[in-house]
Amino acid sequence: MPQLEQIDTYLSQVVWLVLTFGILYLVLWRSALPRISQVLVTRQERIDGDLRKAAELKAEAETVLAAYEEAAAKARAEAQAILRESADRFAAEAAERNEALTAELAEEAAAGEARIEAARERAMADVESIAAELAGLAAERLTGTPADPGAAEAAVAQAMRERG
Repeated sequence: MPQLEQIDTYLSQVVWLVLTFGILYLVLWRSALPRISQVLVTRQERIDGDLRKAAELKAEAETVLAAYEEAAAKARAEAQAILRESADRFAAEAAERNEALTAELAEEAAAGEARIEAARERAMADVESIAAELAGLAAERLTGTPADPGAAEAAVAQAMRERG
């Protein structure tokens, strides 16, 4: 049987296999493995450096963010103070204008009342003279003789005093 004939060569094949893999292992151990180890170490160092740099940048960013938030809060507080100050100033100016306008309107109202009173007095004076004239004309028509204008004025004045 041919399968059994290979048993004689089997031992030599195993020896050559062990010898070949041993030499290959020594070559790789001496030349390739140190280079691979060096590449892995360099890569790990670069990763560690990048992580340290990222941590430093994160800390710096947090510091900048805190400073920004502080500045923004300060700016908001200043803006609120300016708004309050402006609102107070505008309220004071509005109150002054309101007082000035109220005084001006009071003066105009007083002047208007004075004009109305003067017009009323003129009208009352005109009413008395017109009433005296009408009374004289009515007396003349009734009696047929011309009436005394002084007597008519005196009668109207007395009637006005009795009413008012």
